[in-house]
Amino acid sequence: MRGISSIDSLSSILEGLARRLGLESKLLENRMRRDWVSIVGEPIASNTWPDQIRYNKLYLLVRNSVWLHQLTFLKPTLIQKLNQAAGGEFVTEIALRVGEIPARTAASATTPPFDDGVTLSEIELAEVSAHVSAIQDPDLRLLFTSVISRNLRAPTPQGSGPSRAP
Repeated sequence: MRGISSIDSLSSILEGLARRLGLESKLLENRMRRDWVSIVGEPIASNTWPDQIRYNKLYLLVRNSVWLHQLTFLKPTLIQKLNQAAGGEFVTEIALRVGEIPARTAASATTPPFDDGVTLSEIELAEVSAHVSAIQDPDLRLLFTSVISRNLRAPTPQGSGPSRAP
């Protein structure tokens, strides 16, 4: 019989799952694409695009050869900024190539504002915050906060809880 154990936070479960499934680099790619302007700044972001990450190497699309030449000198600075944004050493090298830069779309246009109308007590809010605090993606953090909040407030039907043997 198992003893009482502490509940793992949702973020630690998701991080472990992403690591086991090998999704860390894909999640990092998506986060970089979403936050590209804030990570590298407007001048560089308008002329580059993070294509993919493979084996800690970022493949970066560049608008033209002039920008490619300029960015060869900025590689160490870019690597530092990317790893700082990622919260670890995920990028060790950058490969530059001239290519088509996709048009940027605003994150707010793809993500509708969320208001579920659930109000929580201070204790419930602290519990929810403790579970989602390590999630770095703000949209994902908001989504999980909403899901947990709704489930905290939802009444549990009689007899649907966990069964206990006498």
